[in-house]
Amino acid sequence: MKRYPSFVSNVERLEGLGPEERREVKEVAEVFPFRANEYYLSLIDWDDPDDPIRRIVVPSPEELGEWGSLDASDEQSYTVLPGLQHKYGDTALFLVNDVCGAICRFCFRKRRFTRRTSHVRLFFDEAVRYIAGHREITNVLLTGGDPLLMTTRKLGEYIRRLREIEHVRIIRIGTKMPAFNPYRILDDPDLPEMIERYSLPGRKLYFMTHFNHPRELTRAAVSALDILSRAGAALCNQTPLLRGINDSPEVLGALFRKLSFAGVPPYYVFICRPTSGNKAFTVPVERAYDIFQTAIMDCSGLAKRARLAMSHSTGKIEVVGRDEENVYFRYHRSFDCVRSSDFMVFRSNPDALWFDDYAEQIAGLSLEYVKRDPGR
Repeated sequence: MKRYPSFVSNVERLEGLGPEERREVKEVAEVFPFRANEYYLSLIDWDDPDDPIRRIVVPSPEELGEWGSLDASDEQSYTVLPGLQHKYGDTALFLVNDVCGAICRFCFRKRRFTRRTSHVRLFFDEAVRYIAGHREITNVLLTGGDPLLMTTRKLGEYIRRLREIEHVRIIRIGTKMPAFNPYRILDDPDLPEMIERYSLPGRKLYFMTHFNHPRELTRAAVSALDILSRAGAALCNQTPLLRGINDSPEVLGALFRKLSFAGVPPYYVFICRPTSGNKAFTVPVERAYDIFQTAIMDCSGLAKRARLAMSHSTGKIEVVGRDEENVYFRYHRSFDCVRSSDFMVFRSNPDALWFDDYAEQIAGLSLEYVKRDPGR
């Protein structure tokens, strides 16, 4: 593998597909674009039609099914400026670009990458002014797209501007790049220098990585993670629980262990959001809980830190337990802080794929929310 893997966005270059498969994949890519690179495609076993890495990145006809919505967590309702979300009081989220190195087929922001979507101009100057004017914001998450598709110089300029705001203590960078193209990190000496400059005592830079399967943790990927860590960044990993990719205790447990060996604590395991075209990746909530609990049984404490949660429109709802009759939830975070201590008990529903599938049992529990006032 050469050091600078080329991007691949033409399905005709997928030599592992037969003619009929290529035709089907091309049809899907007309709606939800395909984008990969030579390195990531080299991880696929093309002799295995159920290969999990293939499932992550190669389009499937299942994506064209009518199910869910393009904004499954209603991010738009918490958008205060183009590209800037303020859902939780202490955290602002800025979508730095509309460009993604890896179009993960299960992406919950796939609305930003459809052929029918016009790119939105992002207003970083206005976002900085908004964040500076809201002293409760101590965390800023840069995501997208993928911030590491930007040049280090450009990304560093974003971080420099945020570092000038005294009350911003944590800057997070959400990225798939260590898994998708570790050479973006391995071959850029400017990136660790930038991290050393801005990851400070009491004001850390965090890299929120997106490893979904243990096979993504190659030697190159682990070396890239080591560079980030040695430069002073804190690392955490989050992944959805995905059918056909990591929905077995053995695979999920192996992912947790390999992450802990690399110094990357598991952070969140998300129930797959009901995003349009994503039904084929969903795992029922209660089965997901069983898989998660079994996976962490054979893990050390360092490998079992993740929370199993749903990123619902009203907040992050953690799945905390179940028995033969009931399933138990709590708000891990809520947009208004009022629900943060709520503990909820619902009758078991083995077919439920999302919190709202228990809605007929919700009596007196308001799932409504108030749209944030952009001037707040």
